[in-house]
Amino acid sequence: MTPAFENLQKHLKQLPGLGYRSAERIALNLLVEKPDRLPKLVAALEEAARSVRRCTRCGNLAETELCPLCADTARDHGVVCVVEQVPDLVALERSGAYRGVYHVLHGKLSPIHGVGPEDLNFEPLLARLAAGEVKELILALSNDVEGEATCHYLTSQIPAEQTIAVSRIGFGLPSGGGVLYADAVTLKSALESRRNYS
Repeated sequence: MTPAFENLQKHLKQLPGLGYRSAERIALNLLVEKPDRLPKLVAALEEAARSVRRCTRCGNLAETELCPLCADTARDHGVVCVVEQVPDLVALERSGAYRGVYHVLHGKLSPIHGVGPEDLNFEPLLARLAAGEVKELILALSNDVEGEATCHYLTSQIPAEQTIAVSRIGFGLPSGGGVLYADAVTLKSALESRRNYS
């Protein structure tokens, strides 16, 4: 293959979920089978790169200061579900079982991998907690050591004068599993069966 093709394939292979064969198929599809799709894809990627940013309140994807969920006045802004990544938020939202708002940490604490509190999206959430905006915090983090450490850190940061109910989803999710890979029914059960975490 040509150097340009191999360069495209190499960059496609770096995307999550794509291996050598998948990257090769996509590259061949875009360059040989459906070349009319390529300019539209490039334009869409450039537009997304220009327009999409993090919501200043929760860390979700947004094209304005606030994401559509934070801007929705019909949602319960006193209930905040904390997730690790945006795909976790999408999975929970797809379940249709939750009408509060979210906070995306963009990871979890992992001292072994050099990820500390300053590396995650804690500050806007801690500001919301300190301002008294939050009455319930739902921790929808992975059921592993790093997820537990992140939950402990977060609960330790709740101001002593605040009365905030803290719960954690868990029923229906396998140990060591994450929110992203659970189906809608499992997520609905996990949200409805959450337990106190304190």
